[in-house]
Amino acid sequence: MTVPPEELDLAAAFPPAERDRWRELVKGVLRKSGAAADDTPLDEIEGLLARDSYDGVPIAALYTRDDTVPGRPGLAPYVREVRPDGEGLAGWDVRQRHVHPDPAVTRQAVLADLENGATSVWLTLGAAGLPVAALPEALRDVYLDLAPVVLDAGSDTAEAAEALFALAQERDQAANVSGNLGADPLGLKARTGGPDAGLGRVAELAARCVRDFPKLRAVTVDGTVYHDAGGSDTEELGAAVAAGVAYLRALTDAGLSVDEAFGQLEFRLAVNADQFLSIAKLRAARRLWRRVAEVSGAADGTVMRVHAVTSSAMMTRRDPWVNMLRTTVAAFAAGIGGADAVTVQPFDARLGLPDDFARRIARNTQTLLLEESSLARVVDPAGGSWYVERLTEDLAQAAWAWFTDIEKAGGLAAALGSGLVADRLAATWARRRKDIARRKAPLTGVSEFPNLNEKLPERSPAPEQPDGGLPLVRYAQDFEALRDRSDAHAEATGARPKVFLATLGPIAVHTARASFAANLFQAGGIETVSGAPEEFAGSGAAVACLCSSDRLYAERAADAARILKDAGAIKVWLAGKGSFDGVDAQIFAGCDAVEVLETTLHDLGVSR
Repeated sequence: MTVPPEELDLAAAFPPAERDRWRELVKGVLRKSGAAADDTPLDEIEGLLARDSYDGVPIAALYTRDDTVPGRPGLAPYVREVRPDGEGLAGWDVRQRHVHPDPAVTRQAVLADLENGATSVWLTLGAAGLPVAALPEALRDVYLDLAPVVLDAGSDTAEAAEALFALAQERDQAANVSGNLGADPLGLKARTGGPDAGLGRVAELAARCVRDFPKLRAVTVDGTVYHDAGGSDTEELGAAVAAGVAYLRALTDAGLSVDEAFGQLEFRLAVNADQFLSIAKLRAARRLWRRVAEVSGAADGTVMRVHAVTSSAMMTRRDPWVNMLRTTVAAFAAGIGGADAVTVQPFDARLGLPDDFARRIARNTQTLLLEESSLARVVDPAGGSWYVERLTEDLAQAAWAWFTDIEKAGGLAAALGSGLVADRLAATWARRRKDIARRKAPLTGVSEFPNLNEKLPERSPAPEQPDGGLPLVRYAQDFEALRDRSDAHAEATGARPKVFLATLGPIAVHTARASFAANLFQAGGIETVSGAPEEFAGSGAAVACLCSSDRLYAERAADAARILKDAGAIKVWLAGKGSFDGVDAQIFAGCDAVEVLETTLHDLGVSR
């Protein structure tokens, strides 16, 4: 007998899913790891797995239907797809950045990008990139009515804007040129620490765009400066919204209507390899801006235009090819989160000016997501995910609280001047930096699984970026500084600093901890060799680390440490926990690896 599909219950053979049953199963696993005891109440189990983001937003172990936040695609508050039905299937704007100071090189790179998947051009001008006067040459073969042009000229914004205006008028494309002039005096103040840049010039540029260049925007609200200073997602969002509100006030005070003012703004936000937080961040950004639009009296359907850029802070100089994986995850998150434009940074961006291969990989990462993965064929893929929906709402609430703190301080310019923003970001960076040092936030190829024999590709130096304001941090900076010290030592002496791993017992007993110790020491550029304690004298090392099981440590650690010290070891570490005669210190999961490596390099005579 055939059962009609509507009567078929695929879950009929399974017991109903119950939260307490799930907790019981989880408790059984946690008991084995020692995180829970037999008498741990079931209602405490989820708390053992929960954590807080750097914003203090709780990340729960399990989400249910109760965590869903109402919302429909295309409707306010626009966390779920912002385009009308059907338009979202076209994908997003593939925007590639250009910083090469040579206009001929930039012109060729721009054409290669546009002919091979990119759909818009992002030019860094001035001291940090292409000379402003070279803008016409760089765009000589670009059809301004087809490819939007986004400028990033810092203190040279007014000059760069005039150059683009003149080029568009010369080609009779004033009505069709699109993109963004990149005016962002508050972002420039945050990045350089310079004096308050008046907003009057921004209003003039916006008014001219509205009047003479209707498809061109004047303002880029760059939130990445706060991300690059070590800020959290909500700190970046709150500061960006505060900047956006300041620009709205300036533009409307200069005579633009509310809707015209909103139409002149585009936001630039960072996305990183934490895909769920990045997805939720972009959705929360639209929710925040919709609230600003509501209280400002903007027209229904006013939404934030978002340009997502893969994080500079997460990029590494060491094992740079892993950056391809990081940027792929980040670009995926940007697409899922509903970004209007996406920039994927080339994998070699930390090494200098990217080469053609790196630029091609960056372009093709987006092409693969759009064309092969069909990511843009689904409207709001994250919509309905209980986790993402709840995380979106929590991020939005936390970011709004930070935005109101900035407003209470007198606005973003005042908050930057008083140190409120810098202090808040510094505190967040200190927490993240500690997690990185303890490898609770691992960096593949740097703090985990380093390759001491890697040959880094050589690149031409990139133009110096402006500084003097908020710091420019990199997540890998502490470990990479240690590797640099090791490289310098190896170049000067012909050999890397070395630690001897003194293994006790059979291979099956010591392998796990020996591998752990080798991974840790190599993250600081320290070579490791292993053998029985009696082999230390011929190893050429001056520092040793005992590696074995807790049982063998109890039986043999003290004797092994004595043998090592008698053979000349100036320090004896132990992989694990426990105090034994002759053992000076321990390394273990969660220890401060940077401090361990700093101490070891010092003990081995490796100078800073």
